[in-house]
Amino acid sequence: MNRIGRFLIGSSLLMALVAMITPSAESAPPPSVSRTAALLVTGLQGATGSTVGPDGALYVTEGAAGRISRVDPQTGDITTVASGLPIWVFPPIGGAMDVAFIGGTAYVLVTVVGPEVGGNVNDVVGIYRVDGPDSFTVVADIGEFSLNNPPIPAFFVPTGVQYALETFRGGFLVTDGHHNRVLRVTLDGEVTEFMTFGNIVPTGIAVSGNTVYMAEAGPVPHRPQDGKVVAFGPNSATATEIASGASLLVDVEFGRGRTLYALSNGDYSGGPDGSAGLPNTGALLQVNGDGTFTVITDGLDRPSSLEFIGNTAYVVTLTGEIWKIEGVSCPPDGVSR
Repeated sequence: MNRIGRFLIGSSLLMALVAMITPSAESAPPPSVSRTAALLVTGLQGATGSTVGPDGALYVTEGAAGRISRVDPQTGDITTVASGLPIWVFPPIGGAMDVAFIGGTAYVLVTVVGPEVGGNVNDVVGIYRVDGPDSFTVVADIGEFSLNNPPIPAFFVPTGVQYALETFRGGFLVTDGHHNRVLRVTLDGEVTEFMTFGNIVPTGIAVSGNTVYMAEAGPVPHRPQDGKVVAFGPNSATATEIASGASLLVDVEFGRGRTLYALSNGDYSGGPDGSAGLPNTGALLQVNGDGTFTVITDGLDRPSSLEFIGNTAYVVTLTGEIWKIEGVSCPPDGVSR
């Protein structure tokens, strides 16, 4: 089969998967009622990324402290899992950025560190395996890959600004919001380009089978029409737009019932590249089948990461808080994950 044939089949398959997982305008559930957020945790230092661990607890990266914390989703009790990771050089982004598990092993994405940005010469931009409470192994040097494979045109941070880490086919996918691409990374440390974009600022990702759902913050000034959720797969030439119309989207996650949700960091503050949104303008959004968003909870203060446990959403913020929003997801009635 020629390349055109493979592309057409791959594109058709992706569209079919998107149609199965994302409700059509006719079958989408009605807009959800507004939900109130309850404060679960305070005092985290530069919280940016999160995941649900194999034990059902929340795991959160703290870029300002160079650590990973375990948070009990019911009580909010915090336990330090690992410390001693590189800390951020340019708040509010960088250092320990995101975390993911393969089996019972945690892996951490570290970004915007090292000599290229004025940090410690021994700090590596890449994926670190957590070997113990203060022991790590660099399994992939993404900074070196970025230096050897710069985007066109090149950007002012040569090692990139990696944002999100997600497991995929026994390895990882990593978004680079500065170099505008998604990287595929193996446990052997091989780094390749999975998908390359124009200046759209890719941020959070969620994976369902072979389909990747990704949030786009959009370029400065982060206009609402440039905040999008898109989908693509390993054989996609371009991404398929799922929804648009929200400022500074930073994450996307599935809730129960195959409903897709997105997280807005807030309205553009007018600051330099990489600045957070205005305080108390962030929102948890439901992705509708007609390509729009429904606000579930607004007034969030610079949220950075979203997780679901059952029908409860957990929103991590750059201000070091975790907010618990109950009763968000509809009962399971779609394609199983």
